[in-house]
Amino acid sequence: MTYLAPAKLNLFLHVVGRRADGYHLLQSAFTLIDFADTLDISVRSDGQIRRTTVVHGVAEADDLVIRAATLLQTAAGTKLGCDIGLTKRIPMGGGLGGGSSDAATTLIALNTLWETQFTRPQLQVLGLKLGADVPFFIFGESAFAEGVGENLSPLAVPLWWYVVLTPPVGVPTALIFGAPELTRDTFPLKIADFPANGLLNALGKTQNDLQPVVLKAFPEVAQYCAALGAVAQGSLFGARMTGSGSSVFAAFDSEAKAHDAFSRLNQSLPQYQGFIAKGLAAHPLA
Repeated sequence: MTYLAPAKLNLFLHVVGRRADGYHLLQSAFTLIDFADTLDISVRSDGQIRRTTVVHGVAEADDLVIRAATLLQTAAGTKLGCDIGLTKRIPMGGGLGGGSSDAATTLIALNTLWETQFTRPQLQVLGLKLGADVPFFIFGESAFAEGVGENLSPLAVPLWWYVVLTPPVGVPTALIFGAPELTRDTFPLKIADFPANGLLNALGKTQNDLQPVVLKAFPEVAQYCAALGAVAQGSLFGARMTGSGSSVFAAFDSEAKAHDAFSRLNQSLPQYQGFIAKGLAAHPLA
């Protein structure tokens, strides 16, 4: 069976505090986009869990799809196994959630294939053990996120179009969250602050608190963000970073506007890695 694992964007990301254990308290708006990795999964009767493709730079034992399958197998006590082939399209280390999405799709798909009968909330609890973004992908729709990202409420986000660019640089998440200049006391918002008929206005008053730290430390990201901002005059709320980077994006209310901005990037970025995507109302496996 073939399954899709879509990317995500953080429409904003606020750091509102820090727990006693050092984890940061966040607020964010997550949305899915129709740019995805592909997983081919087949069931084995001998209990083995194998990756049938090579993912450059990621050892099989460290791959989140293998860890997700092993986690579900242990939690369910099933004697079944699987072969998993992974085709990557989502840039790794770009803040687009590719690895987390792959893990979530693995959990959802194997829950059906193995007939382990976990509910979505139960899978979200399992997924949190693999990473803070995994529960969102299992949740399967645009969401207002709180805590470390695991407390999710549905959020009505229009199916906007996005230009997404990924600079050729990796941004270590721990480095950014550990930066002394990071703002950690942004005033907390409530989901009521994001009504469907006023979402755009509300998002215009938000930001990505990690962005200033990343732009200062990584000139490549600053260059990409500036170049996208220069061609995104018709965007909904300018160019901003997703997650802890390195990817940046701009949202548009039409495909034509997105394509127009994308076509003009060559003027300031002769060579760049990027794509155009549309928002998704729901995860393909919702």
